[in-house]
Amino acid sequence: MAGAIKSAILGYPRVGTNRAAKKAIEGYWAGKISEQELQDAAKAIRKERWESIKNAGVDYIPSGDWTLYDSLLDHSFNFNVVPERFVKQGLSPLDTYFAMGRGRQDREKGIDVAANEMGKFFDSNYHIVKVDHSPNTEFKLARNQWLDEYKEAKDLGIETRPVAFGPITYLALVRKSRDAPADFKPLDLLDKLIPVYVELLKSLKEAGAKEVQLDEPILVTDAAEQWGDLYKKAYSALAEVGLPITLTTAYGRVGKSIDFINDLPISAFHIDVNREPGQVDEVISKIKDSKIILELGLISGRNIWKNDLKASKEIADKAVSELGADRVRISTSSSLLHTPLTLKVETKLTPEQVSWLSFADEKCAEVAALAAALNGEETEIYKQNGKDIESRREFERKSDPAVRDRVAAIKEEDLKRKNPFPVRREAQQKKLNLPKFPTTTIGSFPQTKEIRVARAKFGKGDLTKEQYETAMENEIKNVVDIQERLDLDLLVHGEPERNDMVQYFGEQLNGFIFTQLGWVQSYGSRYVRPPIVVSDVSRPEPMTVRWSSYAQSVSKKPMKGMLTGPVTILNWSFPRADISKEVQAKQLALALRDEVVDLANAGISAIQVDEPAIREGLPLRKEDWDNYLKWAVDSFRLSTSGVEDETQIHSHFCYSDFGDIFPHIQRLDADVISIEASKADLKLLQTFAEHGYSNEIGPGVYDIHSPRVPSQQEIQDRLVEFAKVINPDLLVVNPDCGLKTRAWKETEESLTNLVAAAKWARENIKAQTP
Repeated sequence: MAGAIKSAILGYPRVGTNRAAKKAIEGYWAGKISEQELQDAAKAIRKERWESIKNAGVDYIPSGDWTLYDSLLDHSFNFNVVPERFVKQGLSPLDTYFAMGRGRQDREKGIDVAANEMGKFFDSNYHIVKVDHSPNTEFKLARNQWLDEYKEAKDLGIETRPVAFGPITYLALVRKSRDAPADFKPLDLLDKLIPVYVELLKSLKEAGAKEVQLDEPILVTDAAEQWGDLYKKAYSALAEVGLPITLTTAYGRVGKSIDFINDLPISAFHIDVNREPGQVDEVISKIKDSKIILELGLISGRNIWKNDLKASKEIADKAVSELGADRVRISTSSSLLHTPLTLKVETKLTPEQVSWLSFADEKCAEVAALAAALNGEETEIYKQNGKDIESRREFERKSDPAVRDRVAAIKEEDLKRKNPFPVRREAQQKKLNLPKFPTTTIGSFPQTKEIRVARAKFGKGDLTKEQYETAMENEIKNVVDIQERLDLDLLVHGEPERNDMVQYFGEQLNGFIFTQLGWVQSYGSRYVRPPIVVSDVSRPEPMTVRWSSYAQSVSKKPMKGMLTGPVTILNWSFPRADISKEVQAKQLALALRDEVVDLANAGISAIQVDEPAIREGLPLRKEDWDNYLKWAVDSFRLSTSGVEDETQIHSHFCYSDFGDIFPHIQRLDADVISIEASKADLKLLQTFAEHGYSNEIGPGVYDIHSPRVPSQQEIQDRLVEFAKVINPDLLVVNPDCGLKTRAWKETEESLTNLVAAAKWARENIKAQTP
């Protein structure tokens, strides 16, 4: 059709049917399949992905977004940015790549190398691998993944739009090496990197590519508004290749950056309309007099709710009236990597629930149906959509008045502990009687095959409730015995009964539904199944008291109760779209407040309410921070402030740059916080020192995302460094995160060294004022 509006998606899940990617990758790591078998499996998954997207009727199909571990890591590896510590291990290229993501240790072969730092991708729960860059970094196109995959799809008869990070987003996301000069920024390497991108685009053009997609989500941040000259330099050079460029943004509004984007020599520009519909008019007004095609990201790449196609069509119709049909495309708001693969395999959801939802395959169909409607064809998908949206709206109008009333009745005093930290700490020291440099873990211990089998059998009805609980008690007793043998100070029950730190709680709260196979990638081969919040949330009965109480009954050492915080449960679920996140977080906080009080009343003297997602959920624009941080911190305090002084409240945070939000971290008023710190430099801890953080803190002393075992000396050295910036009297010794994904052998060895290092610190690191 001449002048027909086209459809596109920015990216697609990598998991494969039945988590085929995870099985193949972990099979290779375990030595069960060869490298060739792994690559064959990856090729089969890519074929399946492209065919699924094409069969849905999408016009612009992405290639180059496949990864065996992480896309940002792929870029560094492809650009030959491989730190020397990995090169000298003598590994194969594939094993070097995996070592960069997860580390590698083989004592017999003398291999011992720590992984690169990980971080969260904007405000999502997807993790990126941040490879070190320095002034000496030299780039070359060592591996052309984008060309290879473009040709691979073309051989299947499928024309694709190759996808890569734009050069500026790439440099903005990678890590500055520790030995780089203080004033160095990876963006200083742009002049070195541009020729590699030019070479990449030339290779794609020569192979017959019609267009390339360069993802620049960094454009939705405040910092990017100062980078107009960098963008002009980079994209002017890339445009000379003559391959049309679609520049994409996602996860927020483009803001003032549209002023220079409009002047870039690009073919098309994508904006996230689902997340920020208010930016459409301004963007249209800026580009109206240019020839730039506007790609409207109307179908959410982040949530699982069916799109209101009629409402989206109204937005798109307005864009068409302003720009013309030949300058408008329909797309997803972001890559679909944040969503499950397909609803086709979900047999336990009710027909009504299925009618509300849309996963990756269904979103591809929505994109195509919306484009067709704009071209004058109302498909059955489009017609049914209106009925399904109205059905969901009717369900949303039904609420739990008791939950709403309880939220409305929250008072300021509900958000405060009875006394300040110094008073509480004295009561807690008397109750817990912990030594200096107390040792603990973040909560979970290895989830063995036996645990997973018992859980699966219970779920299928092959084990009675009594048999299952006995099996879990045996696991807990074993974990407690191991911790006592290792001489840890503050114990945990190990969480064998928990399938996931969010799903477990969602299954026991009113207001959630769950998928069977709704897996979403978190990092590498790690996938999660986010719960879905469908209605008002409440706690019908205690959720963890039974297990923590049992654990405490088999040990004389203090036991730490483990809960996931309200903001993290919300951020790591698919939230409702009809009410605010603030209301949902406070509903969760009230449910958790009841659980915290019940744990304390059951004799659990330390309770950890984890909030690893509180920094992750921070809005990308600074002007939006205050509102979010107010309700996020209030929700944590609401969940933890119902107990007496002697109950020690812990919380855990991952991948968090606290500098800009430190007053809010202080306002959490947790007695002890633990943070990921093993792969980060001391800048993170210096923030706490500079701001005068007065509560206890446990910087992670080793990286649990890697199978390597840290030596006692390595941990001792870290504690010495930590004690230079944090008062030793306030330091707690713990790993970076939970141990669920690790094996028992490495776990015991690592914790043995951790405890020995803490005992050494008690004798050798004296109290001081940093």
